[in-house]
Amino acid sequence: MGSSFGRIFKLTTWGESHGPALGVVVEGCPAGIPLTVEDIQYQLDRRRVGQSAVTTPRAESDRAELLSGVFEGITTGAPISIITYNRDVDSSKYEAIRDVFRPGHADYTYWAKYGHRDHRGGGRSSARETWGRVAAGAIARKILDTVGCEVYGFVRELGGIPIETFDRDEIERNIVRCPDPVAAERMIEAILQAKADGDSLGGIVEVRATGVPVGLGEPTFEKLDALIGQAMLSIPAVKAVEIGEGFAVTRMRGSQANDWFYAEGGRVRTRTNTAGGTLGGISTGEDVIVRLAVKPTSSVSVPQETVSTSLEPRTIVVEGRHDPSVCPRAVPVAEAMLAIVLADLLLVNRAARISWPAD
Repeated sequence: MGSSFGRIFKLTTWGESHGPALGVVVEGCPAGIPLTVEDIQYQLDRRRVGQSAVTTPRAESDRAELLSGVFEGITTGAPISIITYNRDVDSSKYEAIRDVFRPGHADYTYWAKYGHRDHRGGGRSSARETWGRVAAGAIARKILDTVGCEVYGFVRELGGIPIETFDRDEIERNIVRCPDPVAAERMIEAILQAKADGDSLGGIVEVRATGVPVGLGEPTFEKLDALIGQAMLSIPAVKAVEIGEGFAVTRMRGSQANDWFYAEGGRVRTRTNTAGGTLGGISTGEDVIVRLAVKPTSSVSVPQETVSTSLEPRTIVVEGRHDPSVCPRAVPVAEAMLAIVLADLLLVNRAARISWPAD
């Protein structure tokens, strides 16, 4: 079962939703980078369960413990191991579905592939696995800090409600991480109504990276676009990814889709950013812009048809504690995965040529 991602900056996550603990091991982080557990915890708190009325009520503190790879607040170059313990596990609600496949979940495919499955909250397929990704992403951000690269994200649309204004300062001021305060209120109302109905909502999450160095990515199989796509589609509930204008370019002419070049401050810039910061699989130096289609949470308390492991027809009502929309908590996860891709490529790029122009 593959649980690792990255070439040089490589993370391996482990643990299950209802197991005793979760963790991540990060290899390839250079020595000499300032890093504290508080740096990691800040990002984990943004992903944490039970943080608002629109997230699952599961009460996990998600406190990170740094076990290795950091000494006196500085990375040593050794593998960095981080762990958290599951403190609020309640598997009782899952006993009724021990032998039943939940629609929209990986129950059936795990059972078909491995011959058995952990029915307690989805086991390894649970989005709780992303705890380790966010912890690793916090380290990746510290690497990106060395070149002035920053990653941030927000909810662009939720339940069919799009943003109409953009104020970055608003993103962390509301519980849905929306840059439009008016749209945010409508989104919150829609989520609470879906929750009251025993249902859920999906949406669009956008992630941006600013200050990206030119030259990240490879021309063929390890294009920046391809690695971003893999990273984002590996996030539970993400069903589609677009970079830059994405599908909208299919409705443009080439003269509209092309980003025209000009020179400014001794570097090449583009007047538009239809490509989303990448050409030929390599970063252009413009902002990398990524959008994710996030499906509605699969766990709903609306009666649904399904079958058991013995292929008997059943009707299922999923109980337990679930997010009525995963979009707000998906933001820090998507940020982490973009940061991990960029940090890894930054380190890979050191081997691309013998000498580099002075920064």
